[in-house]
Amino acid sequence: RRRGRAHRAPPFPRLAGPARCVRPERTGAAMLKRVVCLVGPTGVGKSATALRLAEHFGGSIINADSRQFFSAFPVITAQPSAAEQALCPHHLYGFLQTSSRISAGAWGDLALQHMEGVAFPLLVGGTGLYLRALFDGIVDIPPIPDELVRKLSDACAQEGSAALHLRLRDIDPDYAARIHEHDRQRIVRALCVYESTGKTFSWWHRQTPPPREMDVLRIGLRLPLDDLTPLLARRIDAMIDAGAVDEARAEYAIHPDGALPGWSGIGCRELHQYLCGELSFEAARLLWIKNTRAYAKRQLTWFNADSRIRWFGPDQAEDVVKLVRSWQA
Repeated sequence: RRRGRAHRAPPFPRLAGPARCVRPERTGAAMLKRVVCLVGPTGVGKSATALRLAEHFGGSIINADSRQFFSAFPVITAQPSAAEQALCPHHLYGFLQTSSRISAGAWGDLALQHMEGVAFPLLVGGTGLYLRALFDGIVDIPPIPDELVRKLSDACAQEGSAALHLRLRDIDPDYAARIHEHDRQRIVRALCVYESTGKTFSWWHRQTPPPREMDVLRIGLRLPLDDLTPLLARRIDAMIDAGAVDEARAEYAIHPDGALPGWSGIGCRELHQYLCGELSFEAARLLWIKNTRAYAKRQLTWFNADSRIRWFGPDQAEDVVKLVRSWQA
């Protein structure tokens, strides 16, 4: 690919004629709340398309990217600039301290509050779990104490995941049967939930609420991963040029503990490893690029599984506008 050449839309099927959208049904005298949701992998161009839609339809943008919740890392997490946020209302960006955390259910409650009285609410982000919690229903398990997570993570490292899987099988045989004995993350998570709440993971899953009654237009932006990868690398270098290291260094002076929630995001984690001497700067940069690509791949896998999403390339903003206009008619 030669430099300066415009990116072609990905080789996915384009829309053929007006989109077939489910129209809101009346419930009593009221109509279902109508919401547009813009999703896709990191770095694909969601923010630019969101601004185009919000300006065209007079909307408010509500953040659905869990990394962009943290106030200390606007550059590293690619939060909209002050100039961009001045173009239309933006909500749920940079509202958490590095030491704070928020569950998917709690975020959903805040998102619903910001939708109230808004004619064109536009949810934008790539955190699929949070969007599933809001629209499709997901059980809101209480937060797990960090000390318990560290304790069971250390136990898993020392005893091995198979030993903890046996422990889980005695406690929650249904869930243990669904996961592999080497799946450390899910094993530790399930044991943490049980020790913290006294209820098994299987019990919590049975408490899942029904889907929320809304008319949701799901729009996705994507590129083939091979085309997206060099864009991600250039984006990270641009973040570095824009002061990402200084941003991380300033927060490291206040909150040096890398186990805090705000440091868990990609980019933040690698720069923390650089600042505490675990990695050289170049090693941290390369790991940041590698982990970002892996994250984009996981996001594509997650969203590709949702047949309700209407897909576009990042250069098809006008087609997206036409789809929304058709949906609103």
